[in-house]
Amino acid sequence: MLLDGLTDVIVVAVHLPSKLHWSAESQALECAALAGDIAAAEDRVGHDRTILVGDLNMNPFEAGVVGAAGLNATMARSQALKEFCTVRGRQYQFFYNPMWGHFGEHGQKPPGTYYRNSGEQVNYYWNMFDQVLVRPSLLDMFPPDGVEIVTHAGRFPLMTSRGLPDRAVGSDHLPLLFRLGF
Repeated sequence: MLLDGLTDVIVVAVHLPSKLHWSAESQALECAALAGDIAAAEDRVGHDRTILVGDLNMNPFEAGVVGAAGLNATMARSQALKEFCTVRGRQYQFFYNPMWGHFGEHGQKPPGTYYRNSGEQVNYYWNMFDQVLVRPSLLDMFPPDGVEIVTHAGRFPLMTSRGLPDRAVGSDHLPLLFRLGF
């Protein structure tokens, strides 16, 4: 049921397979399948006002997230507002991914949502596995500061004294808070 005067949106909540169990190639192919499912849902309801939120278990720069046939999520609003990119004659609809702006140290905020010291030669330590992706049709309702990494639940810290996610209190991932202005 749709209430008069309200804008309906599609909210896609996901928890994609972990890097501990799936290869990067399998993750990318899963994103391509997810993108197809989202497009089918948008066709079914007759609009593309879609938000995808969840644990992608991939960083914003990985192929499944940025790949045209994957989620096609760009770091730049201006690029997302072009709505589509074309690769080899095929059009792919953009998502805007504001999570790029949360990488690195910003005052008291953590440099990512998930920390893992892999002990390998290539080690990112901080990752941005938890993401909010927004279709261009919703960007006028999504403020530039429309998403934040949550570090406290009320007065309870979700991070240890060492500045890492506290799995004893909440999770090994930090949650996100996002808002749209309708």
